Amino acid sequence: MIAVGQKLPNATLYEFLDEATEGCAIGPNAFEVEKLTAGKKVVIFALPGAFTPTCSAKHVPGFVEHFDAIKAKGVDEIWCVAVNDPFVMGAWGRDLKVGNKVRMLGDGSAEFTKKLGMEFDLTARGLGVRSQRYAMIVENGIVKTLDLEDAGKFEVSDAASVLKKL
Repeated sequence: MIAVGQKLPNATLYEFLDEATEGCAIGPNAFEVEKLTAGKKVVIFALPGAFTPTCSAKHVPGFVEHFDAIKAKGVDEIWCVAVNDPFVMGAWGRDLKVGNKVRMLGDGSAEFTKKLGMEFDLTARGLGVRSQRYAMIVENGIVKTLDLEDAGKFEVSDAASVLKKL
């Protein structure tokens, strides 16, 4: 499993964009983690899946609510990563009204999640391989903090906890 002080593994994450920008079309776009984190301070939080109860009611909304305070601590971007496709992540972001506050990044094949060593097999419950719930602060691709939740818990990866570490 990834540890504090280590460089994030490179992987491709996908984001559904509602508006075209220079170099990015409307719809799903592929982004390399290495390029996205270069020269930036990024908060990454991951969760088991889109539209799931704790994730929808608490985890994502907390980062939207604390966006201004987190940005005031020098954070360039906040990412939500889940083992879902970019269409689902985009729809979920629209449903939760994240706007431009949280990047909703799909890791549909769990490439990034597996390279981090954060996969969680929920196949027996009909959910397939998912991500464990965690939050990390990353500077220029290097993990500065990492808080992994115990199974079924939501105590250390919430926005308020991350804000205290910034």
